[in-house]
Amino acid sequence: MALGLTSIFYQTTAMATTLPKSIVFITGAFLGNNCWDEWKVYYESKGFFCMAPAWPHKDPSPEELRNRHPDAGVASNRLSRLVEYFVGIISDLPEKPILIGHSLGGLIVQLLLQRRVGAAGVALHSFPPLGTGKYLFYFFAAWRGEMGWFTSRQKTYMIPFRRWKVAVANGMTCEQQKELFYKYATPESKMIVRDGFSCMAKVDFEKPHAPLLLVSGGRDKIISASVNYRNYLEYKSKGSITDYREFRNHNHLIFDMPAWKEDADFVLFWLEGIN
Repeated sequence: MALGLTSIFYQTTAMATTLPKSIVFITGAFLGNNCWDEWKVYYESKGFFCMAPAWPHKDPSPEELRNRHPDAGVASNRLSRLVEYFVGIISDLPEKPILIGHSLGGLIVQLLLQRRVGAAGVALHSFPPLGTGKYLFYFFAAWRGEMGWFTSRQKTYMIPFRRWKVAVANGMTCEQQKELFYKYATPESKMIVRDGFSCMAKVDFEKPHAPLLLVSGGRDKIISASVNYRNYLEYKSKGSITDYREFRNHNHLIFDMPAWKEDADFVLFWLEGIN
């Protein structure tokens, strides 16, 4: 059955699987790992063990990280090292966990699943892997500032509030945009974003993988629903569960009410459906 971007939910035909009760949340670029605080409390109330590790060099609060900008440690982060960093964390757990990632964290979830790391994965507004529709000119152009061409790679990039309110927190009130900027926004490695357009971001779409749900937002101006849907369509393994859901009214920043709760409820519904 052909599906459009307005499709609520698509369940592929596949054998159900038993899922663990551990969740590792993977943060995206330009955000502190405190963005998962409400998610963690919610899923812990449902009986899950949850952890949201900070990226290397990003343990301090977003405010402290902004005050450190430019930060050579953060600037040194690369996608391949970040994937290995999460492999190390997950390998220390007593079971393969559920992986839930946002934006570039969603790409990391996809990269981890192809390495058979994780029992199931959820990629929220995922930065798409190499070879999907992300090479459309408008998508590449949308990230040109964050890649920091012709600037020092030893210095971090800090997203300006003017871009945050237009592209990340669009559709919110100015008060909400300011509150969430100061709560979550962090400087980031320019190389991390450049790596997202390189072979480091390659996924073998024909390789069998653990159950994967891709979620998009109809108002997302950073990673559009069409790019997310293209990402979903690339998966070709007929023996693997790959599902897609679009929330029409969600922008890229899904860590405010009611967006986070709507996403979290649906993810829980999906997990229960494949269990």
